[in-house]
Amino acid sequence: MTTPVPVRAVLFDATGTLLLFREGVGETYRRFALDFGVDLPATRIGEAFGRILSRAEPMVFPGEPTERCRSLERQWWWTRVRATFRAADSTARFTDFDAYFDRLWNHYAGGAAWLLAPGARQALQALRARRLGMGVVSNFDHRLSSILQDLDILHYFEVVTTPARAGAAKPDRRIFETALAALGHPPGRAVYIGDRAIEDVAGAREAGLVPIEVGSLATLEELPARIDALEQEPQ
Repeated sequence: MTTPVPVRAVLFDATGTLLLFREGVGETYRRFALDFGVDLPATRIGEAFGRILSRAEPMVFPGEPTERCRSLERQWWWTRVRATFRAADSTARFTDFDAYFDRLWNHYAGGAAWLLAPGARQALQALRARRLGMGVVSNFDHRLSSILQDLDILHYFEVVTTPARAGAAKPDRRIFETALAALGHPPGRAVYIGDRAIEDVAGAREAGLVPIEVGSLATLEELPARIDALEQEPQ
């Protein structure tokens, strides 16, 4: 039996793990759309959004400089929002779709659109006290750092890794490897907390990290104790 390996780094998914929508996507999209002449049921918009997002290509733009990536990320979202409304009702006509999209884009760029998951702050404080390397690995875009800043948790993380920075998106192991390289810790001493079976759990495991599915915790406040338990298990 091998000796248990102490955890040296903890990486988090963002949306669905650390961050929750303050309001359902369908509700927000509908509420803003009313000001631009479109009135559709929130449930229909939300269902269409889920379908469009599930088959979207990741926001990976190899070889593009940072500023160009930011523009391409914004265009990626413009295309998905447009496709969402076409899928929900192809007859919907906005008085000014670009202005509508600008409002959505800016809304989701700040803390007002988001909530911290229950127990998140307590978990981050406890893990930081242990002097662990900490980071976020997410398939979100460059707005993520400003969201974390608005919610007053950015200072807990040494790295925030997105597809544009890594040149890869979850579940590709390279995005996890990019974050760990920046932290200076090997995957075998790192855990990853996420909510998706393929992108997060399977992706982290394939990259050599120990995955923790966030739904297995009552709240994130239980995370330090779960890590303690992992450190007692032979590897």
